[in-house]
This record gives sequence, structure tokens and C-alpha cells, in this order.
Amino acid sequence: MRWKASLLLTLLFSGLSLPAADVLHLKDDAILSGRVLAEKPDQVFLDVGYTVLAVPRSQIAKITRDEATPASRKPKKSAPAPVEQPASAAVTGFYRTGMAATERPVRELASRLAEAVVQVRTPAGLGSGFILNEDGFLVTNFHVIENETQISVEVYRQNGPQLERKNYKRVRIVALSKFADLALLKIEDEGAPKFMSVPVGDSESLTVGDRVFAIGSPLGLERTVTEGIVSTKTRPMQGDLYLQTTAQINPGNSGGPLFNLRGEVIGVTNMKITFGEGLGFAIPAETLRYFLNHRDAYAYDNDNPANPYRYLEPPRRLKGVPAKGGHSLATPETNR
Repeated sequence: MRWKASLLLTLLFSGLSLPAADVLHLKDDAILSGRVLAEKPDQVFLDVGYTVLAVPRSQIAKITRDEATPASRKPKKSAPAPVEQPASAAVTGFYRTGMAATERPVRELASRLAEAVVQVRTPAGLGSGFILNEDGFLVTNFHVIENETQISVEVYRQNGPQLERKNYKRVRIVALSKFADLALLKIEDEGAPKFMSVPVGDSESLTVGDRVFAIGSPLGLERTVTEGIVSTKTRPMQGDLYLQTTAQINPGNSGGPLFNLRGEVIGVTNMKITFGEGLGFAIPAETLRYFLNHRDAYAYDNDNPANPYRYLEPPRRLKGVPAKGGHSLATPETNR
């Protein structure tokens, strides 16, 4: 029954799928449209835009792939796929994509990027985040600020040999996605300077074994750098796919960036296995970019701070138009 309900929900929202899509033809004549992320002997993982479905192979009659998307998505190590510039970024410059064509040592990148990694504090605890543009827009996890509106952001600036801390207390919630565990904030303190920012990369071009590193505030220890590799790109957890990494992640890292060696954010760290080491997870950059490109759909409603969604009024029947059965449901009040 749960599978049937999920299938019905997918069909109702199939209009949200991207134009370039793969199609799963199911044995009950239903169709699922989206992007195949991974295939396993017993399941196919399909990205339908707002979530990722694990479709049993026993339910699939055939798979039709979009011509623009080749059957094999394994990136070539010598020539990684170019990062597509999102339309919103190209027009507004809301966030950058791409940084350098060549890989650099972690010690060099950590020094260059650390100023854009911040600590996010609420009365309930703390987490990490990273700045997207010079105007002070930043990303963290939804669970870091969940049920909180009193938020402060601590930014660290390198002034020669000295480390300067600046605490910003006027922080506005711009957009929230509970299911993707992402939040978009903006620093709005008067006199705030232009901020350092980091580019958003492409996690699809990663290969298992690629080196990555995280910067964050585990247990409140700000600007902590940990290095590791990509263990897998498609680890299913609670219905979504995550990047798994051996880079050490602990409470306080939540919402911080996971970088590749080109200095691009390829994931947002958000959880770990508590009874093991080297078992950290990050939200893929593609999920982050979708959230940012559609941030208006996730806009935080200040009139209803407990709910990130804004509901529209239902359409009203026109006066004089009879309902089915010949009886009119129109009243003077419904046509005002």
C-alpha cells in the first residue's frame, strides 16, 4: 500500500520533472518520469524533482532513456563533465559555480576558503554554514535552526597573523526545506561588509575514491578541517540519496561544506553514524542547487513562522454556474 501511495503521488506531481528525463514504464501501465541516479539488481533510484524514489525492478516493464542522457553516466576521470550554469545564477549572480580547472592541495584551499565558512548559533545549539555571495546569503541545515528564529552567525576573517571574529545577530530566514534538510539565511546587520563566498560544484562528476575535505565547527571547535575520500555517491538513507565520506564529521559540522580539491562545494554535511568512525554523510550539490534555484517555492512565511509553505485560496465557483446535478452552489458571499 505504501508503494501504491508513493506511485500515485509521483504521478500527480509528474509535471515537476525536468524536460530531459528518463521514463520508467511500470507493469500496471503507469509511467514514472525523472532521472535515473543509480541502478541495482533489485531497485532503480529515480530522481523525480522533489524526492528520490526507490522503484522495485519487479514493478518495471522497461526503461526509456532520454537521448540527451546517455545510459552510462560514469564520468571520465581525465575529462570531467562541465558544470552547467544555472539560469538563476547566470542572471542574478546569486551563487557561483566552478572555481578552478586544476586540483590544489588541501592546505592551500583551506586557507583560501575558510573565511566563507561560518558558525551558526541558536539558543538550542550550534552548527556550521557557508556563504554563497558577497551580500551575505548563506546555507546551513534545516535541523540546525529548526523551530528557532533567534539566529546569529559568527564569521572569521584573517587579518595578517590575527584571526578576527565578528558576530552578526540580524539574520533572516529566507527559505526552508525540511525534507531536504536545507535552510537559506541572510545576514542583514547594518554596516556589514562584503563577504567572502564559495562556489557550488557538481557532485555528479565525482568518482568513488576522490579526495574531499570538510570545514566546520565540530563540538564548537571552529574552522576545523577534516580530510577523507568519497566512499559512495548513492547511499540511500530515509528515502534520499547521500554522499558518504570518510572525512570526520561530528555534531557541529551540520550545515557545513564538503569540498572537492578544486575548492567547490559538492555536498552539505548533515549526519553521521554515531557508533562508527569515518561514516559521514552529505547532501549532494545537485539537491542544494535545486533548492537554491527554486528558493521562491521554499520561501519562509513570516506571517506563519511555523510553516515554510504558503497556501493559495481555492478557486470559487462563478455566480450562476450550476453545479453537477443542476443545483447552483454560488452564493453572494462566495462571489465577493
